Amino acid sequence: MTRAASAPAGIPAPRATYWDRLAPLEIQSSPFDVTAAKARRWSRRATGTQRWVEPRLVAEVAFAGWTADGVVRQASFKGLRLDKPATAVVREGGKTSAPVLPPSLRITHPERVVDATAAITKADLVHYYASVAERILPHLKDRPVALVRAPSGISGELFFQKHAERTAMPGVTLHDRRLWLEHPALLSIDTAEALLSAAQMNTVEFHTWNSTVARIERPDRVIFDLDPGEGVKWAHVQEATLLVQTLLGELELKAWLKTSGGKGLHIVVPLAPRLGYDAVKAFSQKFVRHLAQTIPQRFSATSGPSNRIGKVYADYLRNGIGQTTAAAFSARARAGMGVSMPVAWEQLPELKGGAQWNVQTAREYLSFQPTDPWAEYWSTAQTLAVATKRLR
Repeated sequence: MTRAASAPAGIPAPRATYWDRLAPLEIQSSPFDVTAAKARRWSRRATGTQRWVEPRLVAEVAFAGWTADGVVRQASFKGLRLDKPATAVVREGGKTSAPVLPPSLRITHPERVVDATAAITKADLVHYYASVAERILPHLKDRPVALVRAPSGISGELFFQKHAERTAMPGVTLHDRRLWLEHPALLSIDTAEALLSAAQMNTVEFHTWNSTVARIERPDRVIFDLDPGEGVKWAHVQEATLLVQTLLGELELKAWLKTSGGKGLHIVVPLAPRLGYDAVKAFSQKFVRHLAQTIPQRFSATSGPSNRIGKVYADYLRNGIGQTTAAAFSARARAGMGVSMPVAWEQLPELKGGAQWNVQTAREYLSFQPTDPWAEYWSTAQTLAVATKRLR
């Protein structure tokens, strides 16, 4: 590696920088017993002193292929992989270092452009979902799902699919029609195979119900989608988000935060699945109306663009039966293809927007996160009893 006296500008440092991880591993000479057959262009152009580290970290690198002397060609660093030891890495003989796909999955038309504004292809999208499969599946598993599909890219016609159709997606679970009476059979994404199969069939977004299949009529969360209207500054979105968290705290409810992948933020309150959808939606409606009545200069409880000019619309309608919200780690079918990213509340002041991370940058960001900010979410089962009384 080449290194100047101080850490280079532009290195992301959410909790630890590349330099923090590499410096303790520095050694005096190359750890390898082979050398390149000839000098490379990068080494002739490099500035500073060449320095070496012990090969303990795992990097994800996209590259065009192998040279005759066994060196990767046209390499592009994507981020560190903290989910596997260096000893587990072997040359697999492929032409790409993208996340390994199931042997049965073949990406058709991988070169097809999904988002021309960011030059994101279908292969990029499928590989993104392969890289976050372990993270996104807990948010998808056993929940009825709605898929936003973009066969012609996000600038073309989008399809919102909640039920089965003729297009087969291997691995996707098709549920009994009796699960939701008078509606076609619901779908769920329960495995990595199903996730990547849906992505291969041009699925960009994964939206989920607020309840699981096992207790379909009992939601286990409340979601507040904070959507800024025209003219709202990002600082006001952050302020509104903090106000929502404060009010929830006064109602003795713990909440978790994630970016929406679009313009706003999502606040998620986990529940014990005891109440029905009507009761949970009624609570969320009263909560939002209280916000709008108490701080009318900041919040709107009424949908429609004209009702949210200069205000943040707190959408409670996501809490009705059959309604869905973009899942954590889902990409969005918008220019730039932002990703809905779970974050800690302490990160709120640092956020630059609801689409701060996208399909191209999310994996690198996640590789530097030593802890899961939503780790305690899964074990938090709250009731609305105290909150409902206090809100009255």
